[in-house]
This record gives sequence, structure tokens and C-alpha cells, in this order.
Amino acid sequence: MTGQPTSFVPSEVEGRGRGSDDAPRLRSGRAEIPALEGTIQADGSLADFIWFRTGGPAEWLVRPADVDDLAAFLRALDPAIPVMPVGVGSNLIVRDGGVPGVVVRLPKALAKVHVEPGNRVRAGAGAMGITVASKARDAGIAGLEFLRGIPGTAGGAVRMNAGAYGRDVADILVEATLVLRDGTVETWPAERFGYTYRHSETPVGAVVVEALFEGVPGDPKTIGAEMDRIAEEREASQPLRSRTGGSTFKNPPGTKAWKLIDEAGCRGLTIGDAQVSEKHCNFLLNLGGATSAEIEALGEEVRRRVLEKSGVTLEWEIQRVGHE
Repeated sequence: MTGQPTSFVPSEVEGRGRGSDDAPRLRSGRAEIPALEGTIQADGSLADFIWFRTGGPAEWLVRPADVDDLAAFLRALDPAIPVMPVGVGSNLIVRDGGVPGVVVRLPKALAKVHVEPGNRVRAGAGAMGITVASKARDAGIAGLEFLRGIPGTAGGAVRMNAGAYGRDVADILVEATLVLRDGTVETWPAERFGYTYRHSETPVGAVVVEALFEGVPGDPKTIGAEMDRIAEEREASQPLRSRTGGSTFKNPPGTKAWKLIDEAGCRGLTIGDAQVSEKHCNFLLNLGGATSAEIEALGEEVRRRVLEKSGVTLEWEIQRVGHE
């Protein structure tokens, strides 16, 4: 981020056209970007919606009107400008210096969920996991209940192979549609994502816009009871009502990250206003005035202590982005 104000546009504008070469272009001290039918905000606040409520702004915060709008915008965008999609920011540390380039947030139009034949549920990438799970429950489709325990969007879940309670997105995904960095729209079968634990081969700068999930026939009451159990277990064991980023570190093979963190004496550890949760020590908390630097430093201190105690190097599950 340059810190320079945008001199030619207001803080938020509506574009005209779909990113064509003759569409208006917006400038900042660092980048020039095409307009679009949705909205573009220079120095757009990310801390307003990131779960930690910390971090610097996006150089450009872009909210396209629909998939065609996004695709046209990316086609016209200088390939050198980085693009990063963000859902609800439930598993993200945005560093205090902000994020260069374009951050894409999907509109409500891409949060719709529909049931299809064959025990399938088609979800816009902006749909929350609980919405997808609830739609499946109402249709008597089992196997998607674990999405109730994932506090993010369908798009984010596809990108990171999100999982909980013994299941992953890789277990239920049939296909997903992406807008690639060059504006090409493609639908990929699940196998093409190359899923491993909390990881996929989704290309850098690509934006997942839709996912098709498949379950099995089930009884809505039984499915609902399982979703209620998941909700109650999360409420009892996780600091859901705090400023947090969800599970901080991946579980190493054969053990749990929280257990190693606890054994290393990190439960309740603080740096500034950042704290390791006493309720679930694989969660980091912003107690109110933490900076992103403090939260990330606390995570690194946890990693150091766990390595020293157990010889295990914890891997970050939370994505950390932007300038320090």
C-alpha cells in the first residue's frame, strides 16, 4: 500500500459497462483498474468485516454485480495487479499495512442455494456453510451436516477444503465454477482441485463463484439433530462470541494442535491485546485492541514453544495476507 489518497475517484463508485477496454478506468497512486457494474472502493476497510476486526485496508475493494461482471473486470484488469477473494474473513489475518491490489467480495446474488435432483445442492460461493447445510436438511439430504460447523462461505470452503467433525469438502464436492485471474470462467470437477488436508490447487487470483455438493438420502429430523449436536458442541468448546479467526493451526498427523499448544503451556498466553483462548487453545483472540502484528506474533510464539516442547512444527491454517 502506498498510503496515497485516490485523487480521481470518490471512496466508492459504481462502474459502467463490464470491464471493456473503453470502460472508465480508476486510478490510485499505485494502480489503474477498470470500472464495473458493481462497486469499487478505494482503500476499502477489511477490518469492518474480518472476524479479528483488525488489519489495514484493501487498495481496491471490489464487489461485482454478478459472475459476468466479475469475469469482464478480471479480463480488463492489468495482469500484474494481484487479486484476492475474501468471504467473511473467518479464517484470515489481514496485516496492518493492508492488502495491495484488488480484494473481491461476492454479492448477495451469489449466495443463493438450490436443491437439485440426485441429492445435490448447488450453492453460490457467497452462501454460508450453515445455509447450505440447512437447505440440505430441509430436502432430506444427509452428509452435509458438518458444514453447520464451518463459519465461512461455500467459496472459501471449496478453496481450502474446509472440514469438521470427520468430513471435508472433498467428500461432498461434485464440481465448482471459478472465474480465473484472466477472466475465463471454468467449471472444475472435484478431482481437479487436488485436495489434501486444508489445501487445494485453486489457482492464485481465481475466484470460486459456485459449488455443487452431493449427499445421500436422509431423514430431516435425524439430520437436524446432528446439526444441533454440532452447534451445541461448538458452543461448548469454542470461543464463538469472541473476535477470533477460528482454528489457527492445522492438526499434525496423529495428534491435535490444541493438545500440543496446551502441553507447551500456551493456554491464556498474551502479547499485547492478543490472547491464546483459554476455552480452546487453537484459537487466537483479539481482546479488543490487538493489532494484526500482535496476533501473528502470538501465533509465532506458540509455534516456537510447541516446537521446543514437542519437536512438532505447527503449520498455520489461518491465511495471513498483506503488508506488515
